[in-house]
Amino acid sequence: MQTTIKQLTPTNVELTIVTEPADLTPVKASVLKELAKDVKMAGFRKGHAPDALVEKNVDQSVLQSRFLDAAVSQLYMQALVEERLRVVAPPSVNVTKFVPFTTLEFTATVEVLGEVKLADYKKFSFARANEAVTDKEVDVVIEDLRARSAERHEVERAAKDGDELVMDFTGLDAKTKDPIEGAAGKDYPIVLGSNTFIPGFEPELIGMKAGGEKTFVVTFPKDYGAKDLQSKKVSFTVQAKRVNEVKLPEVDDEFAAKLGPKTVADLKTDIKAQLGAEKANQAERKLENDILGALAEKSKLEVPKVLVEEEVERMLAEEKRNLLYRGQTWQEHLDAEGKTEEEHRAEHTEQAEIRVKSGLVLGEVAQAEGLDVTEEELDQRIAQLKQQYSDAQMQAELDKPENRRDIASRILTEKTIELLKTYAVK
Repeated sequence: MQTTIKQLTPTNVELTIVTEPADLTPVKASVLKELAKDVKMAGFRKGHAPDALVEKNVDQSVLQSRFLDAAVSQLYMQALVEERLRVVAPPSVNVTKFVPFTTLEFTATVEVLGEVKLADYKKFSFARANEAVTDKEVDVVIEDLRARSAERHEVERAAKDGDELVMDFTGLDAKTKDPIEGAAGKDYPIVLGSNTFIPGFEPELIGMKAGGEKTFVVTFPKDYGAKDLQSKKVSFTVQAKRVNEVKLPEVDDEFAAKLGPKTVADLKTDIKAQLGAEKANQAERKLENDILGALAEKSKLEVPKVLVEEEVERMLAEEKRNLLYRGQTWQEHLDAEGKTEEEHRAEHTEQAEIRVKSGLVLGEVAQAEGLDVTEEELDQRIAQLKQQYSDAQMQAELDKPENRRDIASRILTEKTIELLKTYAVK
């Protein structure tokens, strides 16, 4: 068999495979052996008739079709191994010459992973952040705990700063008068002065009494989380249901005891420890992201387009699931963003390419370092995951081959990242 490679793009190659009769003889024998299992011939048990007799007693078109499929598949795989090509998608095959059982020539065009030049990750240098917890941060948590433990008493007066106002509200686009998705609520409690709503909303509620109604316009911040609401003017109508006076508990040992710790000092110690653990986790995630970002940026490789497209599809599928959970259709979401599906898709492409590149270079590091996942490690992780599920069906899902491969891949990624951290943090 002769294989010629033509590089079409950095990630796309065309293989031209030309066979000899000797390459095809074992393929034909294998196909006849499979067909013999369904051929009945006097004097022979099923599957035991000689190949020559089987060939005479089977439909020739079926034989040739099965032979061609098997030959292309086997010889294509053989060419990949011999040429050390790492494909990332099924090939596009074109048979250019075929004489049954003696001659076969075909081309296979396929996306491949090209040469990867890894960054010198052993010379990376990153510091693990060690941010201390401040007394102010502890006080913020204590104030939140006080608010949750506060006593509320309904009062018949105008709402003032510090009161809780229970309200119904709706929000409309100030220009078009169309309802704003998510800008509505029933029996919603808000503590005036807590700054939990967008700037400018809570001050409008001061002075309202139970049974009162007020309409006012608020402009959303330029950096608001939802892009479609940034700098948008929204007209809110609020119906006040009742006003509650809020009495916060004193921060004393009695207050602390209700939350678990015996004293205020114990409470502050516990809060500080919890905040410290959260900061440590955030610092670890940032360290990992910084290392992976540097690895992807400084490593050189061409990312196959097919992998980027697959990642975009995964991202969009996840986004659609989240929208469905929130009760919003895909078209409503696009309309709110003011984008076409093509524009929305294009926004995901850059992030998808970064994700794919990060995954590919991580795999290269694992291979370069000789990392792998043992069956024992995989079984231990699956056993841990099974403890999280009481449903027998969910536990059984973890044992499926595809899920075992996915879990093994995650373990290998974790091991690779941990190794990169040992090099990067001096």
